[in-house]
Amino acid sequence: MVNQENIAVKAKQLTRKFGDFIATKELTLEVKKGEIFGFLGANGAGKTTAMRMLCGLLKPSSGEATVAGFDVYKEAEKIKKNIGYMSQKFSLYEDLKVTENISLFGGIYGLNRKEIKLKTQNIIEDLNLHSVANKLVRAIPLGWKQKLAFAVAQVHDPKIIFLDEPTGGVDPLTRRQFWNEIYASADRGLTIFVTTHYMDEAEYCHRVSIMVDGEVKALGTPRELKNQYQVNSMDDVFTELARGTSTK
Repeated sequence: MVNQENIAVKAKQLTRKFGDFIATKELTLEVKKGEIFGFLGANGAGKTTAMRMLCGLLKPSSGEATVAGFDVYKEAEKIKKNIGYMSQKFSLYEDLKVTENISLFGGIYGLNRKEIKLKTQNIIEDLNLHSVANKLVRAIPLGWKQKLAFAVAQVHDPKIIFLDEPTGGVDPLTRRQFWNEIYASADRGLTIFVTTHYMDEAEYCHRVSIMVDGEVKALGTPRELKNQYQVNSMDDVFTELARGTSTK
C-alpha cells in the first residue's frame, strides 16, 4: 500500500459533465511525489478537461481529488500557488524579452523583487542564456523557448508541474532534449504530470495512464502495459485499446 504522504495527486471517480456529455468519467488515479506520470490519449479523449480540474481551473461535476494535499473543490487557489503549468504554446510572451518574461511570471506567482532578481540570474545561468537574455522571446530558437518556458513554470518552486502537450509540433531532437530537462527536474524531487498524444513519449514516463473516450482504460508502467497487451510498443498498446473500444 502506498504511503499517502508520498502522494502528490489523487483522484477518485472524478467526473466532469457538460450537459449530457461526459467529458471525463470517473477518473481514478494516484501520482507519487517525484514521479513522471504520463497522461496519454488521442485528441478529444478528455485529457485537457481532467487536467483543468486538477489544476483548480474547472470544478468537477462529482468525485474527489487532491493536488499537493489541497482539495480541488475547496482549495483551488492554494492548488494554483503550489503547481506550475506549461502548455503546448510554451506559455511565454513573444513580445517580451527573456528576462522580462521571467520577471513577469515571477510577479504573477507572488515573488518579491529580490527573489525575482535571483531567479532570473539562476535561470539565465542554468540555461546558458546570456547571449539572448535581452532579446525578444520571438527571436530565440524553438529549443531555447521550450527550456525557458519549462524553467519559468518552476520559478516559484512548485511541488508539481503540469505539462499540457508541451512537445506538440516540436522536432524529435528538441523533444528528446526537453525530456532530459524533465528527467533532471524529477531527479530534484519535482512531480511531473504530462499529457501527450505521442505514444513514444510514454516510454519516458515512470507510469502512464491512457484515456479513451473520457475514461482511463489502462494504467501502469510502460513495461507492465506492453506485457499486459503482449505488444512491443506503447503505440501498439494504444492501438489495442482503441480497437477494443471500436468493437463494442
